Amino acid sequence: QVQLVESGGGLVQAGGSLRLSCAASGSIISINAMAWYRQGPGKQRELVARITSGDSTNYADSVKGRFTISRDNAKNTVYLQMNSLKPEDTAVYYCNADRVRISGSYWSLNYWGQGTQVTVSS
Repeated sequence: QVQLVESGGGLVQAGGSLRLSCAASGSIISINAMAWYRQGPGKQRELVARITSGDSTNYADSVKGRFTISRDNAKNTVYLQMNSLKPEDTAVYYCNADRVRISGSYWSLNYWGQGTQVTVSS
């Protein structure tokens, strides 16, 4: 049983900043990679940022230079610092944990959080 809980979403004006957090709980041994996805109204879900266990990162072109992803392995937590927010960033942001190793299990699984709403007003 693994749960991912996001926090930090909310309403912010264009040009402002928000910091999202996602904490994974359970009998977790390790998480290979963690990522943030988002889905705006009437749009497909897209990858925003991803970070591996070795701290390699990837970003969507639309957020490069504005967003920064980081993680704290000891706390099984991933963060997304969002600066210079634009109305186009409005979406539900989902946390993802990939290839999660759990104590007593021979399988690695992928988990999703329930999402947190980010709304950027113009």
